[in-house]
Amino acid sequence: MNKIYSFLMSVGLLFFMLSAHAQSENLVKVIAQAGIVNDSTYSLKASLQLEKGWHIYGDNPDGIKAPSFSIQLESVKLQAAPTYSIQPITQPDPIFNKANVFINSFDLFQNFKINGFQPDSIKGIVLLNVAKEDQFYALELPFSVGLANGKKASGFQILLPSSSTAAPANSCGTVTTNTSDSSGWAVFLLGFLGGLIALITPCVFPMIPVTVSFFTKRSKTKKQGIVNGLLYGLSIFLIYVLASVPFHVMGNVQPEIFNSISTNPWLNIIFFIIFIFFSISFFGFFEITLPSGIANKADSKSGLGSLGGIFFMAITLAIVSFSCTGPILGTLLVGSLQGGAWALTQGMAGFGIALALPFSLFAIFPQWLQSLPKSGGWLDTVKKVLAFLELALAFKFLSNADLVQHWGLLKREVFIGIWAIISVGLALYLRGVLLLPHDVKGAKISRGRKWASDGVIIFSLILFLGIAPKNAYLLKFLSGFPPPTHYSLFADKKDQHGLQANVVNDYEQAVQLSKQQNKPILIDFTGWACVNCRKMEENVWTDPAVMSYIQTHFILVSLYVDDKAMLPVEKRFTYTNKLGQAKDINSVGDLWATFQSENFNQVTQPLYVVMGTDQKLASNPVGYTPNVEEYLAWLQCSANKK
Repeated sequence: MNKIYSFLMSVGLLFFMLSAHAQSENLVKVIAQAGIVNDSTYSLKASLQLEKGWHIYGDNPDGIKAPSFSIQLESVKLQAAPTYSIQPITQPDPIFNKANVFINSFDLFQNFKINGFQPDSIKGIVLLNVAKEDQFYALELPFSVGLANGKKASGFQILLPSSSTAAPANSCGTVTTNTSDSSGWAVFLLGFLGGLIALITPCVFPMIPVTVSFFTKRSKTKKQGIVNGLLYGLSIFLIYVLASVPFHVMGNVQPEIFNSISTNPWLNIIFFIIFIFFSISFFGFFEITLPSGIANKADSKSGLGSLGGIFFMAITLAIVSFSCTGPILGTLLVGSLQGGAWALTQGMAGFGIALALPFSLFAIFPQWLQSLPKSGGWLDTVKKVLAFLELALAFKFLSNADLVQHWGLLKREVFIGIWAIISVGLALYLRGVLLLPHDVKGAKISRGRKWASDGVIIFSLILFLGIAPKNAYLLKFLSGFPPPTHYSLFADKKDQHGLQANVVNDYEQAVQLSKQQNKPILIDFTGWACVNCRKMEENVWTDPAVMSYIQTHFILVSLYVDDKAMLPVEKRFTYTNKLGQAKDINSVGDLWATFQSENFNQVTQPLYVVMGTDQKLASNPVGYTPNVEEYLAWLQCSANKK
């Protein structure tokens, strides 16, 4: 129990350190104000009030910079360099030996000019470095100032009247929706599958007989061996579930935080780089390992002497197997972000159960160990096949960033071509033509590898054929992974589904068309990086009956919740949601994600909502509905006028 107590104390210390860092932002207070220089130029003053005993660094030769402004508006240009009400002094410094520092409170000045529309206020941050003895913090302190010559932004009316979203006119909506529960259990199954895959990697599989034998031989009785094995499996499960706890804390920030994270272009680029790194490791060029000191400390606390010792044995397994489980867990993490924290927890639980199951079962039935296949070259083959899969998945993340930013780097045909080339590489590896590290030239290729190679060749041929737009139907089984069919080298517009000519991407425009044509509005809350949205568009909406019914009876408006295109400056505003949280509405995605969550209490995509010409809910909203007949029945019921 002492070991468990020590572990809990360590966790508590970690949270204390994080809390201390958060409190560091209170070491300096900022009071900002703006004055008028001329019609488009303002003076900015920030009074920096410093806690006693601390100092702020000025400009120093070692790269430390004096306090400066950063304005979060692209039409703002800072003029000249910042100035200060006092000059820094040079004094001995425990961190940099000697440094230029401000030891008293002072004012920071700088002018800025606004090009184009002038808002009634702007937001920014003061960048500075603060220290006391051996404590050092780099701070970004936010501020907001009003502008006398500015105008209030003409923001969109996000919250609809309560009467609009109260009881729907029709009771339809029995179609299976994409609720957090259903998506969470889907992630659980994916996590369980990922855990099973992790079991047959070279880092985990050989550990099964070694660990089970350790329990059975070191335990005093058979019963104790079984109990220890079960506790070991339970510990593995708890370790992976506990890894999802921080995401529950993070999820309290904004309802759509996970969607924002999963579609962030820069984060997706980071994932692209990480997965390229993972794939190179899986190919055998190097091993990914956590620092040996971590494993040694965990291993030193392991043993059969207590429950804490068994728990640390499980931690040791998680650490030493990270080079194989890390990429799989990374895939699970980024794949479940849109489902929220509970979906991630269910996915990690599935992974933990799959990984823990054999250790517990073989501890109960040690005679089963005789039936396990021997470790060998087949484990290395599994790992390298996973490397090709990781490489293909890496380009999915790059595609997500490309789609939400509209860079046009990975149009549908380019993406499919890259996947086809990766598939050819996998087929050549399985045939023994392409040799990777640790492969032996002329080694005998098993019949299973040859069959797998034939299957991959067929898959690559389908990909090559599917590059042509006229053959897009061949890749329906991949819907959601390649970019949408309208994001093509041969498409004229990136924002059309090809479903109907008057698809719009603005709710207010849809309302006008609805009144003019006397048709209800079909709102499609979608995303550029949404897999299930593509499946609906390419497998359900293309059905002739569904397509005809939407074209005839609805005004279709597709609202992209992950579109990073910035709104015009005059349309940006700060919105306070129903929970009292303030949110800056700066991008198209910010607007429609908030519009969805505030009015329909859902943050997953796709979500389909029908509003009548009177802007009142016509039926219960539904989510991902792959069954054509059910979706069509919902459309027909929703269009019914009572």
